[in-house]
Amino acid sequence: MHKATLKIGVAAVLSTLAMGVYAAPAAADDAAVADAADTGSVGAVIVTGTRSSGIKAENSASPIQVLDSASLQRTGQPDLIQALAQNLPSFTAQAFGGDTANMTLSARLRGLSPNNTLVLVNGKRRHGTANLAVLGGPYQGGAAADLNYIPVAAIDHIEVLQDGAAAQYGSDAIAGVINIILKSNNSGGSAMVTGGGYWDGGGRTGDGSLNVGLEPFKDAFLNLTVESKYHGYSDRGGIDPRVIDPANIAAYPGMFQQPGYPHVNLISGDAQYHQHVFAANFGWDLNPDTQVYAIATYGKKEASAYENYRLPSRLPVVYPTGFSPRETMKEDDFAFTGGIKGKLAGWNMDLSATYGRDKSQIGVANSGNVSLFNDTGSTPTVFRAGAFIASQFTTTLEASQEFNIGWAKPLNVAAGLEHRKDKYEIEAGDAASRYKEGSQSYPGFSLTDAGSHDRDNNAAYVDIAGSPVADLTLDLAARYEHFSDFGSARVGKVTSRYDFSPVVALRGTVSNGFRAPTLAESYYSATNVGPTTAFVQLPPNSPAAKLVGVDGLKPERSTNFSLGLVLNPAKNLSMTVDAYQIKIRDRIVGSGLLFGSGGGANNSAAVLAAIKANGNVLDSAVSQTGINIFSNAVDTRSRGVEIVTTLNENYGTAGRVDWSAAANYNKVEVTKINQAPTQLAPQTLLDKTAIADLETASPKLRVNLGALWKLGNWTVNLRESIYGKSSSYGSEDGAVYHKTEISTKYLTDLEVGYKVTPALSLAVGANNLFNKYPDGVNPLLLADQRAAGDNAAVTVLPTFSPIGINGGYYYVRANYKF
Repeated sequence: MHKATLKIGVAAVLSTLAMGVYAAPAAADDAAVADAADTGSVGAVIVTGTRSSGIKAENSASPIQVLDSASLQRTGQPDLIQALAQNLPSFTAQAFGGDTANMTLSARLRGLSPNNTLVLVNGKRRHGTANLAVLGGPYQGGAAADLNYIPVAAIDHIEVLQDGAAAQYGSDAIAGVINIILKSNNSGGSAMVTGGGYWDGGGRTGDGSLNVGLEPFKDAFLNLTVESKYHGYSDRGGIDPRVIDPANIAAYPGMFQQPGYPHVNLISGDAQYHQHVFAANFGWDLNPDTQVYAIATYGKKEASAYENYRLPSRLPVVYPTGFSPRETMKEDDFAFTGGIKGKLAGWNMDLSATYGRDKSQIGVANSGNVSLFNDTGSTPTVFRAGAFIASQFTTTLEASQEFNIGWAKPLNVAAGLEHRKDKYEIEAGDAASRYKEGSQSYPGFSLTDAGSHDRDNNAAYVDIAGSPVADLTLDLAARYEHFSDFGSARVGKVTSRYDFSPVVALRGTVSNGFRAPTLAESYYSATNVGPTTAFVQLPPNSPAAKLVGVDGLKPERSTNFSLGLVLNPAKNLSMTVDAYQIKIRDRIVGSGLLFGSGGGANNSAAVLAAIKANGNVLDSAVSQTGINIFSNAVDTRSRGVEIVTTLNENYGTAGRVDWSAAANYNKVEVTKINQAPTQLAPQTLLDKTAIADLETASPKLRVNLGALWKLGNWTVNLRESIYGKSSSYGSEDGAVYHKTEISTKYLTDLEVGYKVTPALSLAVGANNLFNKYPDGVNPLLLADQRAAGDNAAVTVLPTFSPIGINGGYYYVRANYKF
């Protein structure tokens, strides 16, 4: 979107706001008042974190936040990850990913790995993405469910349990649970279109969605949603020092003809993608006590991300001015759940099966294979680098019943059985993509990289909840799981709440948990390359990994404590304060860069031996080689406090305002280094960058302040987000590290909406209204990189930035309800 157009858009926002403030007050009709009261948490009955029925969010014994569909849509960008990140201070979204991770961005809860948060859809486990986040950074290793394959228009509300819940839901729920509840209306619907872009260029976005409710036959509903979305490239990089080096300019004058010279390296920015998503939610009441249900989602995405520019010296005959390879991805994501629930001998029964599969076909465009050209005189310019495939099949049988045993409330007994089969596969690239060092920017997966791996898991749980005396709630859960590849796990959870009065309640939980390593973390193998570097991602379960002192992965184990205070001092005012501690033993993390060559005095012979043993062939033209590897390298402790306050005020003729304030303070510390393989000497498994990724790359403090004002047909949503300091380290040679720090940032989001008719509403808004950017990369690090002629110097904004690297995003939106 052109800057002038965006300026006009901002002017429209501000003038519209002024009109809304100074216009004569309109009488607020009943529907408008009802629409204003969509804070999402007041009075909401929850199904997450409890096996009892009829529990409201404000009465939960565990910290639960509920986000309704209106709150998700008001975030501007048609992106579920961004919608959650802007509403939940404990939920942080990735701004930029390396290699294919830039095409599947991740998010994390309470500063833990994305894999530590379990995603459910209508209470059923969602499969993870096949596209593992490999390269360094705070989201390294992420292979959780890709939330962007759930269209926002299909969602009724989202329940976020911010508490350890492995005993209730199984592996992956150490940080919490995100339960996405789909719409189930059997009539009416809505259509939405939105468009926007960044103030400083790029990121052009267009999205259209349609949701409709149908009654296919009596006592049934079928809710259908389709969405089509486009997002364009952005570029926030600096000048690559190689293209302005006098020696290179003299040797390769053709570089001047490269479009945009000297800004020819476009790697620092958003990927481009086209995505089409479909969702269906079905239910049929066979009788008052029995329902058949089904959920289906399907999504297809084609994405492309720029990689580092290659000098003309690489393939002068094919690319006389140099070239910028692009990684491409064609992804298909599918999930289906079918089940039946009803009563049997007094028990509430639920039998279901869920299958999910994600396939990411990786390609390379505008590239070439140098060795293939040198050996044969020709090379393709487009390659099929291979594919990742991840699938999960889950079958569950659950039962619950209430028993009157003389307590203040009936005792609810729930139990369940679960069988799950996970599978992960890497397909080899085409022959040209893996010939010797492979295609430039992304070598095809070799035959030794390729393989198929699976695991089976069987689980049983029991959950007992009740109130022995008035105002006291107790919930005890226990779970047993057996995995075919690493054995058994036994976990439990005790949850309690005591209401001293309708105004004050105290709640707390004690639990232990576990997370099985994903199959991708255990078996992913590929070579990550740059113009001057080649690093092998070594699978920790491989024989080669043993040469560097890593002998496979084992599960993470956790201990969670939380203590919370619930206050309702007035009918329209509520506050929750929850303190927590999460200890994780044998946490799975990515290593730092482990050098085999080019690391000065830090090279390790074992690294070179491991690369050879793994069957990888590296580009002989690069100056630095090495490995990265996942391992159970550390124990960590997370301590924090979460505060959520809502106040709903009616100001008569001046309208209604829903005020909100939410804050999260979260401190993560590495308490123990578990592995220091002597084979890597003089290097350590985790360098300063890897430690910082765990402890400081995400801000300790997040605060969201919000005001939703509604007057007649006008709606103004104002949100101020505060991001505390964050920092990490970088090094040119693995010996000298420089700290990059991002100071506290204040971001303003504003949306102004107008209801043109009862059915049609329009909105214009901005995320990061004042176009703020993170502090830049440490100048000392950039100086080292430029002196070495390292293309990494193009990254002038830190990729770990919690506020992104693109500045302000401005948009318009139209909604039509029918």
